[in-house]
Amino acid sequence: MLRTTLCRTIPHTHVFALAIVSASRRTFVYSAPRMDPALTSKPIDAKATIGTEGPHKKDLPPPSLAAAKGSSAVEEIKGDWVLFHPVYTPDELHAVQVMHREAKTISDKVAVLFVKILRTGFDLISGYKHKEIPPNSSMSLEELRKKGYIMDESQWLSRCLFLESVAGVPGMVGATLRHLRSLRILRRDSGWIHTLLEEAENERMHLMTFMTIKKPGFWFRSLILGAQGVFYNMFFLSYLISPSTCHRFVGHLEEEAVLTYTRCIQEIEAGHLPAWEKAPAPEIAKDYWRLRDDASLLDVIYAIRSDETTHRFVNHSLANLNHTTDVNPFAFREPDMHVKGKKLEFEQEEAEKYVQESHKLIEKATHPTSQSA
Repeated sequence: MLRTTLCRTIPHTHVFALAIVSASRRTFVYSAPRMDPALTSKPIDAKATIGTEGPHKKDLPPPSLAAAKGSSAVEEIKGDWVLFHPVYTPDELHAVQVMHREAKTISDKVAVLFVKILRTGFDLISGYKHKEIPPNSSMSLEELRKKGYIMDESQWLSRCLFLESVAGVPGMVGATLRHLRSLRILRRDSGWIHTLLEEAENERMHLMTFMTIKKPGFWFRSLILGAQGVFYNMFFLSYLISPSTCHRFVGHLEEEAVLTYTRCIQEIEAGHLPAWEKAPAPEIAKDYWRLRDDASLLDVIYAIRSDETTHRFVNHSLANLNHTTDVNPFAFREPDMHVKGKKLEFEQEEAEKYVQESHKLIEKATHPTSQSA
């Protein structure tokens, strides 16, 4: 039996891993975490910060201690509060292309059908609409909005808030079920759980960012509550039946998200959303995506679109793998946006090759002397 033991210290990952790959089974053993500056644009020895969300109430010092030490007592609570996530260069942010994967199998067609149904519901609840503006139109901004050609800032926010409140569900469901499966069969997960958790949190951070701009009212929150209750349980049951179909569904759903944010970017750059043209980026966004101090809301939308492109690529790729035996290639590293933005997926053979390339990078980083010899 051929067995290769590798230890990794490579870009686009957040842990050092020992991957043991065999002909019959593949498993991962993880050791101590460490941040790579190439991933976060943050030096390894950089001081941790409180985080934009601030300390939780239960973490605050007792009132008597806070009064004795002053506000500095709160500042002692340090620590990053988010999982690993890609941070993009300006060049990567503009490397995204709107793409659609054609359905090839019955499973694919089922996934596309449910995306269309969900998209229709999204559009109805959020009031989203997109009509092509007539060529050489001389209509004013007010006329364009009145005739339904473009949406205003409030309508766009409703769309984004509802979209992100639902988009954070699939990754958590998949991670939960794979976690339970690992506990149940007493075996490792081959690197899928953490990637899915990262996706879920990333979508949640999109929602938290938009929440700083607009706080939804009672009616809108009620719609989100109802949609989440239905969607979570439906996706949970579907993932038990066919994980591959569910990942394909998410891949197609992310295609729609990339299209939506691309249109939003175009609307801002065309001057159709004047309140957002020079709006500053929320602090939570600057902290999360490591944006510059003078970043704008447009920069944030570009970053969110890149995240959705990552989810598009990852889920379409995972749908091509055997979910019970294949290693998640993105547990090692991820391609940059010049790949993910212009390519829809890795086929199974490409994913296997990508893992092998990762192994070579691991060996080179772990044993540089032997490699040079």
